[in-house]
Amino acid sequence: MLLRHIRGLLSDPGTEWESIRQENSSVANLYTGYILIVAAIAPVCALIGTTTFGWKIGIGDAVRLTFPSAIQMAVAFYLAMLVATFCIGKTIHWMAQTYGAEQPLSLCVALAAYTATPLFLIGFIQLIPTLWLNFIVGLPALAFTVFLLYTGVPIVMQIPAERGYLFSTSILAVGLVTLVGLLAVTAGLWGIGVGPRFN
Repeated sequence: MLLRHIRGLLSDPGTEWESIRQENSSVANLYTGYILIVAAIAPVCALIGTTTFGWKIGIGDAVRLTFPSAIQMAVAFYLAMLVATFCIGKTIHWMAQTYGAEQPLSLCVALAAYTATPLFLIGFIQLIPTLWLNFIVGLPALAFTVFLLYTGVPIVMQIPAERGYLFSTSILAVGLVTLVGLLAVTAGLWGIGVGPRFN
């Protein structure tokens, strides 16, 4: 199972990236053995957290989502993460020729998926959907994700560190554009009435 890479990425990223590069997993194996599992952490925890515990604004009562609304949002969140991971992997594959780093699509999707490991894992914090707690836990996870990207690209794509730095920066920009795009879609859906319902 591809979940074994988690410990290595968190403790010894350089060695683990080398192991990932040598592994010949298909995109289907990446999804069934890793992405489908870790991408479910945040939506499932958010479903539980927003319907059971809720969150407080000031000193008022806890705000909770209705279960139908929460399940709809959790499914949309899950699908968005699955699609975004593949799209970023496909973009890495497309951009690779610019940096002289042509690798198979499966390796590019693996790079996208394993780079996002810290962000997938902090999904557990959604059990307590409090903004300040998510912020405190999310920032270090985001920083470690960027670190994994910059250490992983030269190893996985087999390019010099200088080109790896430029390629990593381009991938980071694509990730940010993807995030902004998802936020825009969310705002658009909320604008037409497809949004949360509260208890």
